[in-house]
Amino acid sequence: MKICYISNLYPPAVLGGAEIIVQKTAKAMKKRGHDVVVITTTVDSDEHIIDDDGIKVYQLNTTPLYPPYKQTEVGGIKKPLWHAFDLYNSKTRNRICEILEDEDVDIIHLNNYKGLSMSVFEVGCKLGIPLIFESHDFSLICPRANLIRGNNTLCLKCNIACKVYVDIQRRLLGDNVDVLISPSNFMINKYKENNFFKNTRCVKIPLATDKKTTKTTKSYDTIDITYIGTLGKHKGVQTIIEAFKQIDNEKLRLHIVGKGYDEQEFKQMAEGDERIIFYGFVENSEIEKFYDMSNIIIIASICYDNSPMVIYESFSRSTPVIGSNIGGIPELITNGYNGLLFEADNPSDLKDKIIKLADDVELLKSFEDNASKTLPNDSMKIMIDKLEKEYENILEK
Repeated sequence: MKICYISNLYPPAVLGGAEIIVQKTAKAMKKRGHDVVVITTTVDSDEHIIDDDGIKVYQLNTTPLYPPYKQTEVGGIKKPLWHAFDLYNSKTRNRICEILEDEDVDIIHLNNYKGLSMSVFEVGCKLGIPLIFESHDFSLICPRANLIRGNNTLCLKCNIACKVYVDIQRRLLGDNVDVLISPSNFMINKYKENNFFKNTRCVKIPLATDKKTTKTTKSYDTIDITYIGTLGKHKGVQTIIEAFKQIDNEKLRLHIVGKGYDEQEFKQMAEGDERIIFYGFVENSEIEKFYDMSNIIIIASICYDNSPMVIYESFSRSTPVIGSNIGGIPELITNGYNGLLFEADNPSDLKDKIIKLADDVELLKSFEDNASKTLPNDSMKIMIDKLEKEYENILEK
């Protein structure tokens, strides 16, 4: 079959785990003998067609103001204007339809869509091609995509502006999705609560890593704790720094990998503590060494994280995870087995969890052993098998 993966970002343009998993999926399907093309956005103002190991990648010039890849660098009035322009873009829809017809695509697998507009959901029905939507964030029910308010608290009820925005998206979505795929039940349930996908088949397919699980050799001369991800308050980096600074233990090290809006503020928080080290943005090819050297990975999200790839990658390197007890995170971490859960946005609780593992090396080692058993060695094969089955089922209808 010929599969088109649509994603607002695609490597080398990377801001999170979603675009990485899209690339790995596309390459795995090509390896199985399927024809694969990708449609994504450009990082500049021009359209490009590039080759990614035999996969044709169309990079489209879509929304005005700035490309999606620059979203972490932009603030002020440009943000709401960008979202308004991005609600519906017939020019983008028409260009995508041209590509789909020229490539004679059998199935569309849509991922993150912001920057391509809601019009992208129409292309399947317009051309009679089945469309699967794999949701990695909450863009359909939140302009910020993370259900977090501007004061970094969970949004439990839409304000009027957001309600109007979401209602428009709900109407534009219509019944244009044949199958919804999510790596967490939490996200599926959240959509149902907000009257999305009521009549759509919804399937949980966990993410995967293409690395075989490795029982890495750790050092305990220092206890190395690592955060990998966006440096934003919604990710709880401030919670990690605050908790860490409350622990008087010179053997601890905190490694912070990533970039984001709040990077400078976090650096100011960490001033005076030489145990805290910032690395900035690190290429994905270089990330593995951080999993190998780390004794503990921390996911401290305040937002409803769906299914963080960092957790999958950590377990593949036998590294336990301390994570917020929120969103889809508890579906991955078994508390007291391959990691610990703590109350989101609670530095004191996180501090206690860090101390519990840092002060008990034997417990830490047992968690490492359990982490290495959490993911099957063929997790990528399992994920691709399930996706392929969904493709076959929908084409047989």
